[in-house]
Amino acid sequence: MKTLKQSVLEAREKKVAIGHFNISNLEALWGIFKAAQSLNVPVIIGVSEGERDFVGVKQAVALVKSIREEFDYPIYLNADHTYSFDRVKEAIDAGFDSVIIDGAKLSFEENVKLTKQCVEYAKASGREVLVEAELGYIGQSSKVLDEIPEGVLLDESSLTDPVKAKEFVDMTGIDMLAPAIGNFHGMLRGGVDPKLNIERTKEIYEATGIPLTLHGGSGNSEDDFKQAIANGVSIVHINTEIRVAFRDAIKKSLQENPEEVAPYKFLKPGVRAVQEVVEKKLRFFNNL
Repeated sequence: MKTLKQSVLEAREKKVAIGHFNISNLEALWGIFKAAQSLNVPVIIGVSEGERDFVGVKQAVALVKSIREEFDYPIYLNADHTYSFDRVKEAIDAGFDSVIIDGAKLSFEENVKLTKQCVEYAKASGREVLVEAELGYIGQSSKVLDEIPEGVLLDESSLTDPVKAKEFVDMTGIDMLAPAIGNFHGMLRGGVDPKLNIERTKEIYEATGIPLTLHGGSGNSEDDFKQAIANGVSIVHINTEIRVAFRDAIKKSLQENPEEVAPYKFLKPGVRAVQEVVEKKLRFFNNL
């Protein structure tokens, strides 16, 4: 079976992207896996610090590993947005395939120092653990928004600078970079998010030479996805959209069956809703 690194490099070569979807429970995991399996494409499961606290760090590893081994399937586990070395260490020690150290709110120098520490620990782990870092602030919360998150600026001067990005990559040795290219976490209520800066994406990719990750993909247009993937993005993160689909499906299920008390019955529509959203995204990311 391919490693995550092999799958990412293959995606970059083919100019497609691996879908990264977050989970908070087993139902979402099954929905995501079934969607990927139906299309025979690799997939990344993400768990943020909050999601890890809810699911359990070692438990998340065990869940994904059980599916990988039972179905002999390229499904990987990523420690999404992690803000300290201790929590990066915790994820690596538990068996995660990759980690994201998010020092975007730190100064450039502090971000480099923290990221480099995480890269060194990953390399010394004895396993192939990929490290991704974030350069440029894009918010922190995956939810439906009425406006662009506070602190997120979309003008060109506020986006990730290609020259600084190359310097950052050279100084830290990261495997993947999550830049600020007009994206932000969450999705705007009732509309499509502002367009991504594709030219800046291309410049960052050409300057750094490593795969880029698009965070905050919920709410972006298909045209933005297509152009971003063609210009260096190899992983796309989706969270808010599947959270909304899961919640709405369960809400409808309970409204239609108010006397139902068996979770495996009233949660099934939630699994199907997640699967539908993920399958649609994966088809597009993989040109299927």
